[in-house]
Amino acid sequence: MRIKLSRTISLILFFVSILLMIWIFTSRIQPTASQPALQPMPTLKPAVVSTLYSAVDERYRDRFSVDSRQVMSDGTLPNGKVQFNETDLFTVLQNTQAYFQAHSQDNPDVLRAGILGTQGVSVADVLDTLGFMISTLQEDIAGGQPIRLKNPQFLNENFRVIKWDAYDPENPRERLLRLTKYAVFEHSGSREQTAEFNVPLYQLKEGAESDRFYLKYTKQEVLSGIYEPGGAEFGRVEPLAYLTRAGFEDALLQGTISINFTDGTSNFFNVDRNNGIAYLPGVSADRQGRYWYFRAVDGIKGYGHQFESKISIKPGVTFAGDVLNLGLGKIVALAHSTAGRSQLQLGVVADTGGAFLPNLHQLDFLAGVFGDRNEFYAATQNLPEYAQAYVLIRKNQS
Repeated sequence: MRIKLSRTISLILFFVSILLMIWIFTSRIQPTASQPALQPMPTLKPAVVSTLYSAVDERYRDRFSVDSRQVMSDGTLPNGKVQFNETDLFTVLQNTQAYFQAHSQDNPDVLRAGILGTQGVSVADVLDTLGFMISTLQEDIAGGQPIRLKNPQFLNENFRVIKWDAYDPENPRERLLRLTKYAVFEHSGSREQTAEFNVPLYQLKEGAESDRFYLKYTKQEVLSGIYEPGGAEFGRVEPLAYLTRAGFEDALLQGTISINFTDGTSNFFNVDRNNGIAYLPGVSADRQGRYWYFRAVDGIKGYGHQFESKISIKPGVTFAGDVLNLGLGKIVALAHSTAGRSQLQLGVVADTGGAFLPNLHQLDFLAGVFGDRNEFYAATQNLPEYAQAYVLIRKNQS
């Protein structure tokens, strides 16, 4: 009897414990006055992409930061006559595209998205833009039909137009882009040093990179005669030509020179490598320490990380600009007025220079080949000093 009673009590206690556990569990998950009901997890919003951009110099050091929305914003091209030579633009577009295809792996600078990367523009978008422009021009030229890229309506319909407001930390109030002009000048010269032609243009010999001796000398030291007979480094470089001082300074300033030699021959020469000394804005040419070594070329050359790979460019459709921060291959339209008529100058950023490290407020327009400065000024007198700039990116086709 005691055993049956004990079993009964045990069963009762067992059921009571089960009921107690159920009560405790349900009381924990039910809302009370001091414990609100559990809310569903909020939907996570995607991270906001920063629009802050840090501009770098030639050594990839941050020089200044800017909110890219102050510099780049969506816009619309104004109506006006679109200026460019279609065959020359076609050539520069093709040559720039070819540079990307051949050298993207060994020159990572061209893969930098730059400031437009904060606006959702990738290097793939730039390549797509180049390809579309090439095919469009090819069709129009071959078919003998009106050039569609000269129609502002076609450009607005097929391209994302990004208004580029100049940004210069030293002159923040100026919003128009500064447009400088550069050229290739023809100069007389001699293959031998003479009383008239006494300033040398040198080429580095093969093997110069073994000890990079040329990095030790400033422009003034080079011109003092260290490479000439009796100089400390005689025989280590090859003299290409001897010029007047004016001709020599033009060669350094423009990067390319056409020399008419006293022996009746002529040749283009382009910058190859420099002595590693930075160009100093605002310092006169004769006080600059940077010196460039040249090589003979078959035409005007633009951007390239190696001499042999430099892009062949054409006047009238080429801009030199900040390749590190703006990007190689960008298509730029400059809007300005000439004699009261609206004009749009279209070209490719396919060249660079010491003035663009970094520089988000200026482009340099390749005007042509001229015999002297008077010809140059006459040819560029209708081009503005400042203009509104636009970058064209082909609209997403998906």
